[in-house]
Amino acid sequence: MSSPAIVFDRVSKKFRRGERHDSLRDLIPSIVKRGFRPRMADMLEQQEFWALEDVSFDVAPGEALGIIGPNGAGKSTVLKLLTRILKPTRGSCLVRGRVGALIEVAAGFHGDLTGRENIYLQGAILGMKRAEIARKIDAIIDFAGVEDFIETPVKRYSSGMNARLGFAIAAHLDPEVLLIDEVLSVGDRAFQARCVERMAAFLKNGVSVVFISHNLQAVQELCTRCVLLNRGRVLKIDAPDACVSAYLNHSDDRRDGRDGANPHESVRIVGASLTDPFGQSVTAVAPGAPLHLVVQYEARRAAANLSCGFAAFRQADNLCVFDSYTHVLGLRPFAVSAGERFAIRFGFRANLLRGVYDILGHVYDAQAARHLDQLRRLGVLTVAEEFSHAGIAHLSLECAVVSRETSSAAAALISA
Repeated sequence: MSSPAIVFDRVSKKFRRGERHDSLRDLIPSIVKRGFRPRMADMLEQQEFWALEDVSFDVAPGEALGIIGPNGAGKSTVLKLLTRILKPTRGSCLVRGRVGALIEVAAGFHGDLTGRENIYLQGAILGMKRAEIARKIDAIIDFAGVEDFIETPVKRYSSGMNARLGFAIAAHLDPEVLLIDEVLSVGDRAFQARCVERMAAFLKNGVSVVFISHNLQAVQELCTRCVLLNRGRVLKIDAPDACVSAYLNHSDDRRDGRDGANPHESVRIVGASLTDPFGQSVTAVAPGAPLHLVVQYEARRAAANLSCGFAAFRQADNLCVFDSYTHVLGLRPFAVSAGERFAIRFGFRANLLRGVYDILGHVYDAQAARHLDQLRRLGVLTVAEEFSHAGIAHLSLECAVVSRETSSAAAALISA
C-alpha cells in the first residue's frame, strides 16, 4: 500500500487578534515583555485564539478530500499550512510530491503585465520551467477562455477572468498534489464543467486533491472523503454525503434558521418531515420521485387569511427552483384560533436534476401580503441520477427514431 501523499498530524495553529502599537512608548515595553516571558505552545495569551486545534487527516494518492464548514471554521488555514505559507503551532503537516495550489488564484499576478506575461510569471512561481510553460501556453489560454484578451494587462480583467487564468495555469502544472480553495465559485457553467473534468482526470492519474468549497454539491460529486470543521475542530470525517448532512443539521451553523420574521408573530412553523408516499423518511431520491412534505404549525394568537407554502433552492448556486403557496394551489386562505396546532401535507414530484436542494417553509398573511414566518432548511433533499443532464428540470424525456430513409430516397424527395 502506497504512503499517503498528505499527512496532517494533530495540527494546531493559533493567532493573535489585531495588536496595534501607535508609538515607541507602547511598542518597546511590549517587545521586552514578550522577550523575557517564557512562551508555551499549549497556552493562550491575551488576544490569542486557536484557528485550528488538534486536527488530523491524511490523503492517499488518487483521493479527493473535501473540507467543509462555516466561515471561520479554519478551512483556509489548513491550506495555508499545507502550502507552508504558515507554520503549525503544534503538530506536523507533510506533503509529498509536486504541489499545485489554488488558494488565491490571482495572488501571483502583476496587474501591469499582460495575461501572457503573467502565465510565465505565475508558472515560475508554481515551479514550472520556461520551456514547459512555452509548450503548454496555448492549452492554458484555451482552457481559460481569455484568448481575446491575452495581450491585455490583467488589471483590466474581471475577477472571473483572473480566476479562470489562475486555475488554467495550475491545471497544466502536472502536480502530484492539488490544493484548491473555492475555484468552482467563479466562471460560467462551461468553465466549471472543464474544471470538474480536469479534476476528475487528476484523480484518475493518481493526483491527491484537497478541495475546500461552500459548493456542497461539488464536494459530494468530486470527493471521496470529507472533513467537517467548525471553530477549528474536526466534527466529522466521513463520506461526503454524511458530512454534508451533519453540516446542514449542526446547530451552530443552522441556528434558528428564521429569515426576518418577528418572533412574536401569531403563527410559527414548529416542525416538518419529508417522506415518500408510504411515510418513510427520505434524504436522497431519483428524479421524478413522489414525495410528501408535512409541515406543522402553531398559532400563538388567533389569525385569519393564512396561506402556507414552501420553496426549494439549489445549494450549488442558491437558485430558486420552486416557490408556491396554498392559496395559489386552490386552498382558500383560512383562520386559526389561539393555541391551535395544525399540519399541512404537500404532495409533489422531484422533477429535478442531480443536486442538493434546501427547502424553505413560509406562513403568509394573504390579506396583509406579508410573511408571518419563514424557516430555512425545513428539509434537505438530494436528487441523484444515473446519467447527468444539463439544466434544472427533469422532463422524463423519451426518444425514438420514427423514420429513416436511404440517401437515394432522400435525393428523390429533394429533386421532386
